[in-house]
Amino acid sequence: MIHSCHCLHQDFSTYSSYSQSQYSPYYNTHYNSPYITTSNITPSAITAAIPYQHTDHPAVSTNHSPELHTAEYHTPTSPLTPGKEQEGAPARRSSDVKLRGRKRANDPVPPLDSDIERVFIWDLDETIIIFHSLLTGTFSTRFGKDSGKAVSLGLWMEEMIFNLADSRLFFNDLEECDQVHIDDVASDDNGQDLSTYNFGTDGFQSPAGGGTLCLGSGVHGGVDWMRNLAFRYRRVKEIYNTYKNNVGGLLGSPKREEWLQLRREMEVLTDLWLTQALKALALINSRPNCVNVMVTTTQLIPALSKVLLYGLGGAFPIENIYSATKTGKESCFERVTQRFGRRAVYVVVGDGVEEETVAKKKNMPFWRVTCRADLEALSHALELDYL
Repeated sequence: MIHSCHCLHQDFSTYSSYSQSQYSPYYNTHYNSPYITTSNITPSAITAAIPYQHTDHPAVSTNHSPELHTAEYHTPTSPLTPGKEQEGAPARRSSDVKLRGRKRANDPVPPLDSDIERVFIWDLDETIIIFHSLLTGTFSTRFGKDSGKAVSLGLWMEEMIFNLADSRLFFNDLEECDQVHIDDVASDDNGQDLSTYNFGTDGFQSPAGGGTLCLGSGVHGGVDWMRNLAFRYRRVKEIYNTYKNNVGGLLGSPKREEWLQLRREMEVLTDLWLTQALKALALINSRPNCVNVMVTTTQLIPALSKVLLYGLGGAFPIENIYSATKTGKESCFERVTQRFGRRAVYVVVGDGVEEETVAKKKNMPFWRVTCRADLEALSHALELDYL
């Protein structure tokens, strides 16, 4: 869902979660934070520190590989933020406010879930990536793009998403057995070595007609069938973890070359939308006790296919991806908060009514993304430690 917005004159008062005092009790009660206070997240403070100027982005060079937009986040050089280049390198915040730490390159292990201080819950489509609006023509209409080209690229990406899901991620078997999370059927896995396992001859068939066997409500099929289902989800997890930073290796030639070309053309059409999203994701991942989580209305297997093809595997461990197709986003948000605990601060980033409604209901700050400028402003806010 895309709302109209004037990207050149972003009104930060629309980010009610950062301009209303209703959220200060949340921070005071649940998280003793030196980083977010009602005094340092006012709209005037943000708009003064984060002006946005539209610039014409050069076409992406044909030798710039989208595979660089994975774990390393080698984003193209962007213009310096106004007011920032004159500062040199002094601390950006007043002395009474503690600056956030950054991960060191030699951090031995990621923090435990219970140690996470801030969780950014992201929507996927039309927030991090542009996909559905290419097919419907909404994106080209709003941003003055070639509608034929937009639809063509959308159809091309759609074909790649489902081809990868079907050929490597068992979507034909799992479409009617959708899960919210990759580990939801792990308890039925006996740990058998799958290195020589033949998935084509194990007799697994997903139930026809939507199958109540897969509702996740405690109604299970036979032990053998459930074990085979769990095997498939385990193999999907293995494939994701193996190829999340090497999607070209997963696709093979000539699909890899087609994918690289598609990614280049989509970045040009969308004015580096994904590049800007990756920048924000990387800033969050660079912090020692912050984490990115995805809650999407796409089914889990196609969602994983999207994440891989858009080069997001390095930003989202597979354990941090939830599908709200069957349960809705509120249920997924509940799972996320149960996992990371009440001490953590949760910030929701999205474009849709559903995630905004749930965020407000749960008193979570919400950052609305309706245009590329919103992502750029989010990156600036993260750089300046407003979030």
